[in-house]
Amino acid sequence: MKALFWRLYLSIKFMDSLEVDNLSQKIWDYHHINDKLEKAQIIFVLCSHDLRVADYAAKLFLDGFAPFIVFSGGIAHKGDLVETPWPVSEAETFAKRVIELGVPEGQIIIENKAQNCGENVTFTERILKEKKLNFDSIIAVQKPYMERRTYATLKLHWPKKKIIISSPSISFLDYPNSEISKDDVINIIVGDLQRMKEYPEKGFQIVQKIPESVWQAYEKLVDLGYNKHLMKK
Repeated sequence: MKALFWRLYLSIKFMDSLEVDNLSQKIWDYHHINDKLEKAQIIFVLCSHDLRVADYAAKLFLDGFAPFIVFSGGIAHKGDLVETPWPVSEAETFAKRVIELGVPEGQIIIENKAQNCGENVTFTERILKEKKLNFDSIIAVQKPYMERRTYATLKLHWPKKKIIISSPSISFLDYPNSEISKDDVINIIVGDLQRMKEYPEKGFQIVQKIPESVWQAYEKLVDLGYNKHLMKK
């Protein structure tokens, strides 16, 4: 009887886990833009805790997709669900990484003050103007689950520029690692979907349509307790 109970318990837990994965996958897929890569004038990297983004940006540069690579990000995620682990800015850390991978230091521009996506854009634009670097086409590089928020933010600030959104090709199930757990990933993508809905009214980004099935997945995950990254009311 005890063995039967445990088999039933484990079966239920497996089904619960499978449901969470399926709901999360729906939101993960929505966060992707799936742009086709083309050559541009700059690679614009919105930095974070995830050095896989720096590695991917280095590959884009070394493959000849743009002649300059811009890193934007201060010490921006202290106190967040997943904190920036370095004592110096995210931009400086990312730049050091890509130099190690072969990107020439002279082709790198660093913006090391931004604390959010909007500041990533406005502070970077200021630096590029100071350097008299004109740009009409951009490859914006982000974490996989931040593609759509990045697009919606950049299009608010740069509506006439050609913007291509790209990220490391990592699946939802493969994204968690020793630095970010699956639970943290789910909490973050749920919180970012809430921001996709509410940020346009705050003037932070353009509107993006959220399919009903995606929003239903959000509501179910919140009901299941994935609420650690939600905005404070």
